[in-house]
Amino acid sequence: MSGYKDIHEYLDDFEDIPGTRVYTAARARQGYHLNQFAMSLMKPENRDRWKADERAYLDEWPMTEEQKQAVLDRDYNRLLDLGGNIYFLSKVFSTDGLSFVQAVSTMTGMSVEDYQAMMNAGGRSPKGVRSKREGN
Repeated sequence: MSGYKDIHEYLDDFEDIPGTRVYTAARARQGYHLNQFAMSLMKPENRDRWKADERAYLDEWPMTEEQKQAVLDRDYNRLLDLGGNIYFLSKVFSTDGLSFVQAVSTMTGMSVEDYQAMMNAGGRSPKGVRSKREGN
């Protein structure tokens, strides 16, 4: 059967999309505790504990040290690589007082204004690098 790929080849293709992290089952498993931590910030008492001592609060969760450090650094791109789901991570930046647009613009290296203008104009152009492996 021409063009057939096994599941591993199929899933590997998701890692070839420049600037995109596809939230796969593997990422969901990897980020389970990270995402549970983020969702815990929906409760005011947990937000208060988090704001009082971020490190102590993180240490209550069975996350990797790399995940914890990425949270402390507010490195949202790294958190996505480590299994974070952007909708769960929004609880972290909301707790910091950031809007979705403000937080996501930091992930693109663009100013809030430039990011918002790009999105209002229809988003990123489909032209450009379409494959990390092929560089095109």
